[in-house]
Amino acid sequence: MEKHLLENVQYAGKPVEEADKVIILIHGRGATADSIIGLMNEFRADDSAYVAPQATNNTWYPYSFLKPESENEPWLSSAIELLDAIVESLIQKGKSRSQIVFMGFSQGACLASEYAARNANRYGGVIAFSGGVIGDAINPEKYTGDFNGTPAFFGCSDNDFHIPEARVNDSEALFKSLNAKAEAVIYPGMGHTINQDEILRAQRIIDSVK
Repeated sequence: MEKHLLENVQYAGKPVEEADKVIILIHGRGATADSIIGLMNEFRADDSAYVAPQATNNTWYPYSFLKPESENEPWLSSAIELLDAIVESLIQKGKSRSQIVFMGFSQGACLASEYAARNANRYGGVIAFSGGVIGDAINPEKYTGDFNGTPAFFGCSDNDFHIPEARVNDSEALFKSLNAKAEAVIYPGMGHTINQDEILRAQRIIDSVK
């Protein structure tokens, strides 16, 4: 197994040290850091640094996020460790967790949700486009932190082949139980994509970061 590597992380926008906020963009299965970093063009965030990790072989873990976690190991743990290393590097450069926004699409949204839930703290925000926390079932006892009011948004279609509506709603409930200001919005017939309403809701979270 090849680990996901910190040296493959891409950066755009303002230098981290000069940025008021940092948006960690996490790509989906089969995609790239290059592709997800283009999402920055959808937002008004000139004061932001963008950080886009690249998954080895373009996938964070091999199987569905609804499989037992053990089946996606050791890749899932490597992905979690990479995000942890990114957060620690940002803190070393003078950023606080409350300046960090996690944003992911599809498999990247699942990874963002899972990492944040395992490491609940006061972040700038968590934005999951078509995703939710990982595992064949949600075990609330696994998640013990406190989001302390972190805004979180889960957006998904009601007919997404990859992401069941129930998991999106259950992820919202989990985040609320950990004291996040979480919101899930299910869009009829949207499919596996990101729509303009989701971009607007994400923009509001980005704008709220101080």
